[in-house]
Formats: sequence, C-alpha cells, structure tokens
Amino acid sequence: MFLLMAVGLFTSRVILKTLGDSDFGVYGAVAGVVTMFSILTGSMSSAISRFITFEMGKGLEGSLAKVFSSSVCIQILLILLIFILAEPLGLWWISSKMVLPPERLDAARWVFQFSLINFAIQLLSVPYNADIIAHERMDAFAYISIFEALGKLGVALAIAVSPIDKLVFYAGMLALVSLLSRLAYGIFCHRHFAETRGRLSFDKGVFRQIFAFAGWNFIGAGSGVLRDQGGNQLLNIFFGPVTNGAWSLAAQVNGAVQKFVTSFTTAINPQITKSWASGERDYMMRLIFRGSRLSVWLLLLVVYPILFNTGFLTDVWLGKGAAPEGTVTFIRLILIWLMVEAISYTMVTAMLSTGNIRNYQILVGGLQLLNLPVDWMLLKAGCPPQTIFIVAIAIAVLCLCARLFMLRKMIGLDVSAFLHEVLLREVAVAALAIIVPFALGRVLPYGWGGFAASFLATEVAAIAIIWAIGLEHDERHIITHKLFRR
Repeated sequence: MFLLMAVGLFTSRVILKTLGDSDFGVYGAVAGVVTMFSILTGSMSSAISRFITFEMGKGLEGSLAKVFSSSVCIQILLILLIFILAEPLGLWWISSKMVLPPERLDAARWVFQFSLINFAIQLLSVPYNADIIAHERMDAFAYISIFEALGKLGVALAIAVSPIDKLVFYAGMLALVSLLSRLAYGIFCHRHFAETRGRLSFDKGVFRQIFAFAGWNFIGAGSGVLRDQGGNQLLNIFFGPVTNGAWSLAAQVNGAVQKFVTSFTTAINPQITKSWASGERDYMMRLIFRGSRLSVWLLLLVVYPILFNTGFLTDVWLGKGAAPEGTVTFIRLILIWLMVEAISYTMVTAMLSTGNIRNYQILVGGLQLLNLPVDWMLLKAGCPPQTIFIVAIAIAVLCLCARLFMLRKMIGLDVSAFLHEVLLREVAVAALAIIVPFALGRVLPYGWGGFAASFLATEVAAIAIIWAIGLEHDERHIITHKLFRR
C-alpha cells in the first residue's frame, strides 16, 4: 500500500503537468459523469461481495458456485443497462450542461466513451475481486493492484509522446490497463477457485435474494455517489473545470490514503461476515471494536503529517505553485472527512452481513442524501467551493450517530461499550496527537528540514499516545511479541 500510494501520487503529478490544469479538470469532470451511473451499480456490487463471502462462511461449495455464476450474469446485464442509459444521457449532459472549453468538447466526448468502457470492465471484475477477498488471498489482490498502479504510471509517462490528442490517449490507455487487470483477476480465480470454472448459469432464487438486498442498499450506495460525484458536478457548474481539477487532486489524495487503511479492513471484513454467518457473535463484536480503533490509528499516522504540511507536500508533489487554486484546502478537509468515516468501516460491514438492511438504509442513506441539496443551496447562495466538504463532514458525524442507534437493534451492539472503548478513546488519541504537529507548524521553517522534523515528531508522539491509551493490554502484548520474538 505504501508503494501504491507513492506511485499513485507521482502519477497524478505527471498527468497534471502533461495535460495542464484545464484538461486535467475536464477529465475529472467527464469521468465523474460516468461514475454517477454507479448509483445503479454500487448497491449490486456490495450485494455480490456480501453474498459470496456469506456463502463461503456457511461452507456450502455448491451454493457458492451458484452465487458466483449468477453474479457474473447480473453484472453483464447491468453493463448492457448502463450503456443504454449512459450513451444518450451522458452525452447530453456533457454537451448541454457542463462548463467546458468549446475547443475541448470533442475530446471530452471521447473521454466519456473510454471512461464508459473502463467502468464496464470494472463492473465485470467485481465478482472476481470479491471471490479473491472472500478467500482472503490478499497476496494476489496486492500483486494485481501493484500491476495496475504501475500500468497507470506507464500511461502517464507515455502521454508526452502520444501520437493523438493527449487527453483522448490518456482515457483510452486507462481502459486498456483496466482490461489487462481484469484478465489477471479472471486467470487467477480460474486457476485457484473451483466455483469460477463452471459454465455461466443464472439462478432465479439467487437473483431475487441479491436484488432484494441491493434494492435497499441502493439508497446508501447511491447517496455516496451523489455526495461525491454530484458535488464534483456542482463545482463544475458554479466554478468551472479548474476547480474540478482541485477536487480531482484532493480525491486522489483521499483515494491513496483511504486505500492504505482499507487494505487493513479488506483483510478483516471477510472475518466479520463469516462470523455472522456461522453464529459467532462475540467474535464479530471484538472484530468490530478492534477494527474501528486500528483503522483510525493507521489513518491517523498517515493523515496528520499530511494535514499539517499540506502546502509543502503539494508543492513537492505537483511542483511549486502548480496546484489549482483551492487544492490545499480541499485536501485538508477531505482527510478530516475520511477520519470521521473510518470509525464506521467495520460497523458498515457488520450491517451488510446481516442482510436485513432496509431500516438502516432508509435512515443513514437518507441522511447522506442531504449532501447534494444542501451543497446546491449553499453554493447558490454564494458560499465558496470548500463548502461541499464541510457539509460532508457534518453529515458524516450525523451518520455515525445514526449507525450506532441502528446497530444496537440490528446486531445487539453495546453502544455504551463502543462509546467508552472505541469512540472516546479515538477522540482522546486524536486530540492529544494533534498538539505536537500544531505547535511545530507555527515555528518550523518551510522546506524539507521543517517537514522532516514535523514528520518525525508527529509520528513519535502519535505512536506513544496510541500505545499508552489507544491499545488494549492484549494488543500491546501481541505487538511486543511480534517485534521482539526470536
């Protein structure tokens, strides 16, 4: 994950420098139009991941093969539906509503087509990715992810010698990299997992179960897409493509940091779902509590050095003064939002594991749906672009409270214990760990020396605080044993 983070951020620097602020923003805005259609697919993808892992937890190989095969068929049907809807609607939106330089309109249409192909390939990869994670083969997941990241870096470097329009070339080559990654996932699954080798078949019973689950999960998945990509489209309408470029850079930092911590939750999530399927409730609760705390600790160690050195790191990353206006503020706010969201990662997995998600999605998904209308009203009233992130942080806090309320009923979550053992401890560690970087930020000079001193002091202080009050006694024992065993 460290390698992926470094490669991803360096790739962004190369792309921004080669394409320029405007074309970089055009790509982010147009690709975001395609991503908007994940409103229709995100809930189904989550359902597929949940059912594959759940069937594996029950240990019924025949049922697992039916779920996998039906899942591939479902994704193929979704791809056809997306193309039917996206071609007319997406092109109309790009031509009629988006704020784009007139001379880049044709290139934007090509970007849309390649982004649509890329999206379809990723949809088809969902059952295979879910199967690898359910089998807990994180080595394969890591290797293919590294291959994909290096492929994207190669594309970024090749833009400079493109024989055609650079923006169009970039979009087309990204689709090719996705195709190669999809083939790698398919070959690995075919060789290692028996359930992926049979002929494709469509089981109506499996489809009804997945569709019923996905129907309610649509609220939550759709609200997340509207919050992110809907906000991106509003920025385009109110402020233009350069602001989209700043949003895209902040989103890439968020994605790189988020992948770092979700590599941990990706490993723990199958255990939560399997423990629910096998009736091991006490073990599942321990995973929820421990997973939430460790997710926040991992994230804190990455986020704080970035949060208090954002200006310097952005200049190093993109070149001094090269970042579009607002990038530094966007990055800081989106990382704060990510810290709030990370508290709930394991709780969301537990909720999905139950399969009984209707009331949860109505409440929590309904709260998340407030992002887009509130953003629109505030931007219409003249508020600055960073407003969309501030709104997202406030609503994320409300959603956290709602999750605790719902999970008490759904899985018997001890809210009092969670507040005491997890949430209050996370807040205390975050508050104490912020003192050192905040104080140093006022006295250290701009540059590598100041950053190195800030980074080392921040990490040492954070690790000491996490060790002292963030970890349980048995967790400290495990870490000590791992570090000093002979």
